[in-house]
Amino acid sequence: MTRRMVVRFSILGAAALLVGCGGAHIPSPVTAPVAAPKVATSTTDSSAVQLGTALATVEQDSAADQSALDSLHGHTAAAPAALRTNQPLAGEDVRHEAEQLFGEGETATFDIDVTNFAGNRRVLEYLEFFQLDSRDRFEIWLSRLGRYEGMIRERLRARGLPEDLVYLSLIESGLSNTAVSRARAVGMWQFIPGTGRAYGLQIDPWVDERRDPYKATDAAVAHLDDLVQRLGSVYLAAAAYNAGAGRIEREIRRLPGGGEPDSVDDQTFFEIADRRNLRRETRDYVPKLIAAALIAKQPSRYGFTDVQRLPPLVFDEVSIPDATGLDVLARLADTSVAAMLELNPQYVRGITPPGRGVIVRVPRGAGARVAERYADLPINERVTFVDHYVTAGQTLSGIAQRYNVTVTMLRAANPRLQPHALRVGQRIIVPMSGRVVPRAAWSNPPEPRIRRVSTRYRSSNATDPTRHRVTAGETASGIARQHGIALTALLEANDLTMRSVIRPGDVLLIPGR
Repeated sequence: MTRRMVVRFSILGAAALLVGCGGAHIPSPVTAPVAAPKVATSTTDSSAVQLGTALATVEQDSAADQSALDSLHGHTAAAPAALRTNQPLAGEDVRHEAEQLFGEGETATFDIDVTNFAGNRRVLEYLEFFQLDSRDRFEIWLSRLGRYEGMIRERLRARGLPEDLVYLSLIESGLSNTAVSRARAVGMWQFIPGTGRAYGLQIDPWVDERRDPYKATDAAVAHLDDLVQRLGSVYLAAAAYNAGAGRIEREIRRLPGGGEPDSVDDQTFFEIADRRNLRRETRDYVPKLIAAALIAKQPSRYGFTDVQRLPPLVFDEVSIPDATGLDVLARLADTSVAAMLELNPQYVRGITPPGRGVIVRVPRGAGARVAERYADLPINERVTFVDHYVTAGQTLSGIAQRYNVTVTMLRAANPRLQPHALRVGQRIIVPMSGRVVPRAAWSNPPEPRIRRVSTRYRSSNATDPTRHRVTAGETASGIARQHGIALTALLEANDLTMRSVIRPGDVLLIPGR
């Protein structure tokens, strides 16, 4: 590899992407080159340990996010103490509560219709939920807004969409790039595999761009734009992001007058929600959005007086030609493994994929240094670990023997590991002590034994001939025969295997014959 490497500089400011990612070829310095660090075996092992520790921290933080999100989406909202009543708020009560929310004098401005619905009963319930039930975690989510809000607003603005749709990321994931729902929706914008791929996101055992905040935001904004164009209302589009456009369209058609285009607006969402045909999660989706927007615009007004917004991420982008550990790149960039994981959450194994070149983000100002050092890096120092997925009957000592490492090394690289309670499918990081790691050394993550096809498929429509909603008693093979396609084609189109389980209500894509 030559010393001329592609280094693309991107700055994400608080309000916009100031420099595009078109890239520029930057020649490496020709005088006083920076040599690659000399890596001893102990340093290599330490590097893998740092990676394992950082990954464990990310996993722990993601679990805390997911617990709060499960509570949010499964929450059976109870009315705030001052509003305990079996009747919905209306008339003077709504106006009174809206006045309490907005008060007098200067208030925040919104480009989604918050004012008309701020006194809605469910909005008030979720205002209380965020302030009381999930206060600590919501404060963390508000702090993350500083990382990404400017970038998201810039992309929404470019599409002509309301910028306050940025707050969907709060209720979808708490702005967590590593969030994984029970329906296998992943990332800040919670894409399931089919929808993610439909909007151009790469998903494989090495790279999952649903976890890339920049590419996933591009996909989410494109998806929202499609939904707004299709449904004619921002709030209906938000509901469709959660439940699927076809589901929302069916509910609109059930309204008196059949939902004539001229009569559909944001109020229509509350009309169909009040009919209670939608799942609770969807009925409450827009109220959650409004409540999150109210608090995020004026956190101190709702008691969030100590929110410390994280600064926007700024970075350079460097071309990496083959498999290289993020821990190694962190060392070349003189930064922490945690910083590299935050900049590059799409590399799900903490390593760039073998056999193909990719772009890696490094801290701002480190791009040329990383390019120069990488050019001098011996191939056997690019990867310091492999990951191993536990199979039935394996022990930690057996795994250590297989890779010619010690149990102590495995435990150091996997700080949350319980040696006598290994789980089938569990990932274990194996330090490789500076050896050249063949591609065959990497094991693939196991397929889940039960695979639910999510009913959250974002553009599902039961009347669409390219989709099939599973009913009781149906099997994948029977559905394939019904549509005149091969079973393998049906499985491949839906990321299923022969071991996968489908259930009533799941929506399957039917590939073309």
